[in-house]
Amino acid sequence: MRDYILIEDLAADDRPREKALHNGIGSLSNAELIAIIFGNGMKGKSVLTMSQELIARNNGRLSDIARKSIREIVKENQGIGPAKAISLAAAIELGMRCQAEQPPERTRITGSSSVYDLMRAKLQLLNHEEFWIVLLSRSNLVIDTVRLSQGGSSGTVVDNKLLFKRVLEQGDVVSGIILVHNHPSGNLRPSVEDDALTRRIKSGGELLDIRVLDHLIISPTSYYSYNDEGRL
Repeated sequence: MRDYILIEDLAADDRPREKALHNGIGSLSNAELIAIIFGNGMKGKSVLTMSQELIARNNGRLSDIARKSIREIVKENQGIGPAKAISLAAAIELGMRCQAEQPPERTRITGSSSVYDLMRAKLQLLNHEEFWIVLLSRSNLVIDTVRLSQGGSSGTVVDNKLLFKRVLEQGDVVSGIILVHNHPSGNLRPSVEDDALTRRIKSGGELLDIRVLDHLIISPTSYYSYNDEGRL
């Protein structure tokens, strides 16, 4: 006799799959979507209840769950083992990739908010730092977005030579670049290292006639723009 509760064990009106089939996937609550991903609950607890408790334990926010590592999900939630946590992480990653899939060449940068809209899906939910550059044409159309480095929760190392190598690989179509990195801690204040790195890259760009138009720091909820603050 099994010691867990399947979705099929729930009353007909509480079965997320049937609800999705009849009313569309968009009719499901966050807990019901997670229940479908998990598939089964545990002894004495339905998968829907387990999903509801997971959400409640994370302030009712999917974004808080998304920022947790697989190990953290397993450690903090009884009944959620590695297989369930990995399935959930895979679903979240697919959603993030889908949101990020927009043809860069169709995007025109008109200010810091448009850079934020372009890059937030890549960075705002990460629990580690990454450093990216946005490559722009003379008319500020996005040519490409490039990840240069990935680090820990409090920093990442950027190689200026690699940065400009990636820029020059595009030939003479790149007229300007925008620097972007994230602060998983939520602190939007630039560090001393952030300021020094910005100055070095800007100086290097001037030698190559490449404009550094902005440097954005993205947190889970907002962003900081060097250009908006008059610091470029």
